[in-house]
Amino acid sequence: MHQHGGHRTRVSVEPGHGARRIILVGNPNVGKSVIFSHLTGIYMEVSNYPGTTVEVASGPSRFHGGSQVVDTPGVNSLVPRSEDERVARDILLEDGERVVVQVADAKNLRRALLISLQLAEMGLPFVLDLNMADEAQAKGIALDLSRLSQILGVPVVETVAVRGQGLSDLDRSLQEARPSGFKVRYSPEIEAAITRIGQLLPVLPISPRSTALFLIAGDHSFEAWLSPKLTPEQRESIKQAVAGVDSSSSEPLNYAISRRKAEVVDGLLAEVTSVGRGGVAASWIERLGQWTMHPLAGFLVLLLVLLLMYLVVGRMGAGIAVDFVQSVIFNQFINPWAIWLFSFIPIAFVQELFVGKFGIITMSLTYAIAIVLPIMLFFFVGFGFLEDVGYLPRLAVMANKVFKVIGLSGKAALPMVLGLGCDTMATLTTRTLESKRERVIATLLLALAVPCSAQLGVILGLLGGLSFQAFILFWVILQSQLLLVGFLASRLIPGRSSDFVLELPPFRRPKLSNIFIKTAHRVKWYVTEAVPLFIIGTLFLFFADKVGLLAILERAASPLVKGFLGLPGEATRSFIMGFLRRDYGAAGFFQLVGEGKMDNIQVLVSLVVITLFVPCIANFLVIIKERGLKTALAIVGFIFPFAFLVGGMVNFILRSLGVSL
Repeated sequence: MHQHGGHRTRVSVEPGHGARRIILVGNPNVGKSVIFSHLTGIYMEVSNYPGTTVEVASGPSRFHGGSQVVDTPGVNSLVPRSEDERVARDILLEDGERVVVQVADAKNLRRALLISLQLAEMGLPFVLDLNMADEAQAKGIALDLSRLSQILGVPVVETVAVRGQGLSDLDRSLQEARPSGFKVRYSPEIEAAITRIGQLLPVLPISPRSTALFLIAGDHSFEAWLSPKLTPEQRESIKQAVAGVDSSSSEPLNYAISRRKAEVVDGLLAEVTSVGRGGVAASWIERLGQWTMHPLAGFLVLLLVLLLMYLVVGRMGAGIAVDFVQSVIFNQFINPWAIWLFSFIPIAFVQELFVGKFGIITMSLTYAIAIVLPIMLFFFVGFGFLEDVGYLPRLAVMANKVFKVIGLSGKAALPMVLGLGCDTMATLTTRTLESKRERVIATLLLALAVPCSAQLGVILGLLGGLSFQAFILFWVILQSQLLLVGFLASRLIPGRSSDFVLELPPFRRPKLSNIFIKTAHRVKWYVTEAVPLFIIGTLFLFFADKVGLLAILERAASPLVKGFLGLPGEATRSFIMGFLRRDYGAAGFFQLVGEGKMDNIQVLVSLVVITLFVPCIANFLVIIKERGLKTALAIVGFIFPFAFLVGGMVNFILRSLGVSL
């Protein structure tokens, strides 16, 4: 499982032939990933904001021999309205032995039961897991599990997955999973059509009743899946049956089906739910969550968050931690010992390769371990805290009005927030946006003005050495360029914005174990995936220096870097490294500051440019994959000169005004 900042990629393990599948299904942000981790032992990063499940993960079960556990994207319906819902539904349509674990939010049972009714209609054996039971209890919600199980005819269990509560009950219930006998009765016309269509169908992995309802509801993706399995005569007869019930209905069939399900769910809720009075702590937490979205209080909270991140990452991480690791551990022990050890190897090339100016130990490991890692550690803790309490999606709600100005809905705020974890993975999540225009604009802005966690940590570290005024000025410059470019792009790229619908998770008290686990796995990701790229970047600089390429590049870039940006010539190397990994480039500036080669204005200018600079090579390749080569080249062709233009203007304005940072 590879971690990328605040987001995750999925490593799928294909099930063996004939293996039983345990399929996790549920609404977004209900804890499926925690259940997956419990069943498989595979860690999956758990974030308290929706939209983090983009691809499908699977792994062998630890407790049910021969079974394969499959984690699906969050859905609100199995009649798909998005790519995520189609993927989840298609997994349920696959042949083979399978059992479904429907993970539900215990305090929001209504939306979960709508899926339960669809699973019942499909005829699939399933278990209903009411997760987050503690939050339901805190709200005074009492659920009659026994009665709900009796009505649906399937096992119903209660869990608090993040604390491990009830998971043993869930494991046992899987042995008792069975199809639900509960049936929703529709209008006589729809019921007659269900019967007629059911008689025309071949044997399928789901029930004839469910198949007929998918067709009557007008699910075109399901029609495409079913069509090859039918004869031309069957297709025509089914088409006529659907047309017949459609003509006799006074309302759209999909609406009639959904409305009837909602009526049945309301009846179920009345029978199994009672609501009392929530606790004082819960109401206080809820009020705090509401403050984070208030027009005025929310802005003040945002400033407080920025100040705390500045102090924790910039002062403690980049100041105290980096100073100790770099100045003491590396400069007094590791590097001198390495230089002494390699002095016994009488080959100058080898000595320079490992302990020279561009040495693997003296440069790449010093950058990666002594400078970046301590900063990352503090940043990952802070970012994990914001994730765990549920602040990030509330930040997206606050950003909705601003995003309308740049031609996007607030839904695009989710990829932007995820970009603070990893721009590469955030670019993949832009596929959830509804129009090509929105996907292109969001991809452009991610590449331009959203620093990933690794780079952001180093940026905060460098800003920690400046004044809080410089800290605020950097973010004002960055966000003003994001708004400017977004505004212009929204005027030049045709199309319209989609509506903003975002499922808000509860605002919770942070759980230290969650933050610790996230931080540990992110540090592991950094060490295993980022550090090797630092070494590759150093090797590139080493050989470029040997053949004279680096000197040529520095001379060619000198008028731009030294003249226009006002930076030292060595800054060219940082820009070159920034294309491999932007945090590596930022670390180069950190080193120059430590050597006393950059003043405060130069630090601010360098950070503006490296942040607006061409995205790292991994992000560039994903942009090609998602948007195509032509669009990727156009984005890079715009970003490169724009970043240097903005940096030059900042340098000129600050020098002209005599600003002191």
